[in-house]
Formats: sequence, structure tokens, C-alpha cells
Amino acid sequence: MKKKYQNAFFLIGLSILIIMVSQLDFVQVSEGIGKAGYWFAAVVGLWAVLYVLNTCAWWIIIKAGTDKQLPLSFAWLYKITISGFALNYATPGGLMGGEPYKIMSLSPYIGTKSATASVILHTMTHIFSHFWYWLISCALFLLTEPITIVTGILLLLVSAFCVTAIWFFMKGYKKGIANSILNMLSHLPWMGRWAKGFIDKHKEKLSEIDEQIASLHKENTQTFVAAVLLELVCRIISALEIMFTLLVIMPDVNFIECILILAFTSLVANMLFFIPLQLGGREGGFLMSIGGLGMSASTGIFVALIVRIRELIWTGIGLLLIKLERKRA
Repeated sequence: MKKKYQNAFFLIGLSILIIMVSQLDFVQVSEGIGKAGYWFAAVVGLWAVLYVLNTCAWWIIIKAGTDKQLPLSFAWLYKITISGFALNYATPGGLMGGEPYKIMSLSPYIGTKSATASVILHTMTHIFSHFWYWLISCALFLLTEPITIVTGILLLLVSAFCVTAIWFFMKGYKKGIANSILNMLSHLPWMGRWAKGFIDKHKEKLSEIDEQIASLHKENTQTFVAAVLLELVCRIISALEIMFTLLVIMPDVNFIECILILAFTSLVANMLFFIPLQLGGREGGFLMSIGGLGMSASTGIFVALIVRIRELIWTGIGLLLIKLERKRA
């Protein structure tokens, strides 16, 4: 990647990160970290493992798309993965920062079309696993928690939404999704003109990318299933973050409750994807989900604080890794 683009990604992410850090109450942060103790280190360290799983999913997708030996290492891809997630956290619109960065970083090694196809497919798989996670969480809630009329209606609506989204993604995997997404954007008032122009200018390349996505799904079914399972396992394991935090104040907490808390919180946060670092949405999600399971509001605030600090730490690490990128032959 050219140095000027690398610097642009770094400066944009750093600017927003500084704004986010300036909004913190440092006394509250210090008290929260002190209270969490060694569990806070476990929360931060957990994400080093989760990013390995994310990288594994992307790695096997890239390998399935080429019959040549990859001219890059897993460690390098791991670094790009962390930086990509950091940019997604820090930029409005979620995927508007990390995905272009990953495409531009990977393109010199496997070509722009293959890099774009692999990033789109990995992003699709990442999002696809969320819908399965939310659907599984609805089933767990039915099996483990008391159901009222209101919660029953909400579970029905969320389940219907997830099933519809899973159907849409399966259709996209079979026929490709790049053209479909841009065609949808072309009907939006604030992005329509740009999307139409982009389709007209890159119609042939978009079709080739869709063919690569469909080909991977059709000819490498095992790779597709493995990538989805890796991402789904990553979602489930990430609930340990909430469990580690709750163990500080609730020694009897169970893992199923943590899965449910994460499911509802991530659903609310992803609905507010356009906010940098999902500021406020994630905290509100924690308060509602923890309150819904009979826990106190102070518990929700404590969990939200620890998770927010962890996000800021890994966002900072990801941005720093962008500056540590070296030019490779």
C-alpha cells in the first residue's frame, strides 16, 4: 500500500480514537480497571485469540481462491485483520474504513480482483455468522428464560429477521453479492448517483468478483462451512469477555446468560453501525440486556465500561500496527 494511503487511514482512525478517549471519565476508568483486576487482563488477552480465529477464516478463503502458494504470511494477515477491525470500530459506517484498507493491503500480493473478492466474502461470512448467533440465542432464551407476551413477540421478530437475512446471504453466496448490494444502494437518495456511476464504470470487474464469490461457495463447500463455523465459534467464545467481567461481582454467573447478553447487545449495537465505536448504542444494549436478566443497572454500566476500554485499547493497537507496516517486495 502506498504510504499516503497508509497515513490517511492512520490519521482518520487516530483522530476519531482521540475524540472517543476524550469522552471518558478517567476516574471511573481507573476505578473500573482496579475493580476488575486480573480479569481485565483476561478480557484484553481474549481478543488476541479471537482475532486469530477471524484471521483463520480469512486465510482459508484467500487460499481457496488461488491455486498458487500465497506470497504472504499468516502473521502479516493477522496484523492486517487487527488493523481492519480497528478502522471499522473507529469510522462511521463500520465497514467504510477496515474493508478498503484490507483490500488495498492485500492487492499487491494476489491482485485487486482476488483481494476484493476475498475481503467481501470474509465480511459476508463475518456478518452471516452474526445472524446465526442471534438465531441460536433466540432458541437458548426460549429454553432457559421465562417468556412473556412481549419477549415472545420480540423473539419472533428477531428470529424472522435472522431467517430472512440468512436466506438473503445464501442467495448472495450462490450468485454473488457485489452487484446486488450496489444495485440496492443505487436506489437510495444520498448514494444513488455514486452507486450507478460505480456500476457503470466497474461493471465487468464487479461481475468477475461475483463469479469468484459464487465459485468459492459452489466448488469449495468445505471452505465455506469452515469459515462460517470459525466466525460463529468466535462469536460464542467472545461471550467469555462478559463472563470474565461479571465474575468480578457475580461469582455465580453462567455462560448461557453471557451469550444472551452479548447477543442482544450486539444486535442493538449493529443497528447503530453508523456511529463511530457504536458510542452509546453498546452501553444501552448492555443496560437493557442485563436488566432483562434481572441484574442491576450498575452491573450493566460496569460491563459496558470494561468492554469499551478493551475496544479502545485494541483500536489503538490496530492503528499502531498500520504505522508499523513495512513495504514488501
